[in-house]
Amino acid sequence: MSDATDFIRHYHQRTKHQINAYAAGPASLDWDDQPNPFRRFSGCEIVTLPTPGSDLDALFAELDNPERISSQALDLQSLGLLLELSFGLSAWKQFGPDRWALRCNPSSGNLHPTEAYVLCSDATLLIPGVYHYVSHDHHLERRGQFKVNPVNSEIFIALSSIHWREAWKYGERAFRYCQHDIGHALAALSYAAACLGWSIELCSSVADSEIAAGLGLNQATDFIASEHESADILCRIITPSSPSNHFNPVCLSSLFASTQWFGTAEQLSGRHFYRWPIIDDVSKQAEKPATPIEHWQPEPVYLAIPKYNLTASKLIRQRRSAQNFNGKADPIPLADFQRMLCSLLPNQKPPFSAWNWSPAVHIFIFVHRVENLAPGLYFLPRNTTDIPSLQAAFSADFVWQTVPAPCSFYLLTPGNVRQAAQTLSCHQAIASDSAFSLGMLARFADTISTAAWNYRRLFWECGLLGQILYLEAEAVGLRGTGIGCFFDDAVHGVLGLKDDDWQSLYHFTVGTPKDDNRLQTLPAYTHLLSN
Repeated sequence: MSDATDFIRHYHQRTKHQINAYAAGPASLDWDDQPNPFRRFSGCEIVTLPTPGSDLDALFAELDNPERISSQALDLQSLGLLLELSFGLSAWKQFGPDRWALRCNPSSGNLHPTEAYVLCSDATLLIPGVYHYVSHDHHLERRGQFKVNPVNSEIFIALSSIHWREAWKYGERAFRYCQHDIGHALAALSYAAACLGWSIELCSSVADSEIAAGLGLNQATDFIASEHESADILCRIITPSSPSNHFNPVCLSSLFASTQWFGTAEQLSGRHFYRWPIIDDVSKQAEKPATPIEHWQPEPVYLAIPKYNLTASKLIRQRRSAQNFNGKADPIPLADFQRMLCSLLPNQKPPFSAWNWSPAVHIFIFVHRVENLAPGLYFLPRNTTDIPSLQAAFSADFVWQTVPAPCSFYLLTPGNVRQAAQTLSCHQAIASDSAFSLGMLARFADTISTAAWNYRRLFWECGLLGQILYLEAEAVGLRGTGIGCFFDDAVHGVLGLKDDDWQSLYHFTVGTPKDDNRLQTLPAYTHLLSN
């Protein structure tokens, strides 16, 4: 390949699902060797966090105006709540002898490639150093200790990906799903911080290599080769005690260079029967260098109070990925649908307050059952400047009829689109039995031509939008689920797209869930209380 952008295009085209052929993946699943969803490091000091499960006063609607939420003091209790509400367990499910955990941050296939680390330079909270969060045990493993005195007392959260966890099931397409999950996790962290009256600053200028050095991910002998972690993002946690200035990468560099490392990663799988070298290749080509600091401020958007205005912490813990929908349920109220649409528009509230770039992703929607809204294919632009180019790229048969709503919204073509939605989403009924399903259309060619690593950023933006939909669905008494399996070019064909200027990167669906009564739901952390 001539350059990184060409390789990204090659990878993206190669990993598209087609109606007559799926992207390369394992011929069968080795269930006995499924990767352990909980990474642990042996040989590390354990820092126990206070018992999880505490509720916070902030209501979900109050996250629309987070400046009004009282700030919690930074201590181990509040740090533990931040980690739990972002990455911790939300419940256990059991079917017969099989038992598996659910988490507050959603993941493709519930495989959880995302790992979370705390970087602490506040000696009153923790010994300054690097800590790995183990969600199962709700504790920290002290992975590294800074050997020089920090200049500022701060807390950072960094995220990385174990690509093997997704590749075990999804093969070559797994790299895409890992990036979705980083977006999910970033949004989850932003929401959790807001519940505590805090905020996060995405340190988007830092190079992947710098994050990897700061987390010890470049200590190759500490990891099984096939189970290494790739650095993704670094976030500064802003609390009442944080310095008032913006992030300064120079302050962390000296700390990273001084770190003394402890422990080795325990093996997640025994056999690694299938290998997918293209994932390592695309990961390298999409590596992010140091970039200029970017801060983008959207306009405020008014949102109506949701129907079920629970405490935000309760709603976060009850979030689930729907497995089936009631295809005969009553239409959902138009006001609930409009609240969900408006929540996707760039805003000054979480999680957009943790996002540094102008929107590159728009939404096309298959409406099935919404009160006072005709079924059909609709379009929600997330910025108005792209509308002319989208109209030129889309099918000439689309009517672009403006729909009265709190936000700009267009009917493209009326009619029953349930079968089309199901077929395009790999024949999955969850796309047609829901109240509506949607796809996320990214400005693709121009974005990756600017910088190859932006390929990941587009998926992060989609994952961030997915996490918004997960929580907004819960807030109106519905349930959502992300759909990573769809026939890419068939979707583009329905829209009339003829090149890669725009590409669909993620699908999602929302409706009335149909519960499986064979499954037991068990509390998240009773295993800690019984020990």
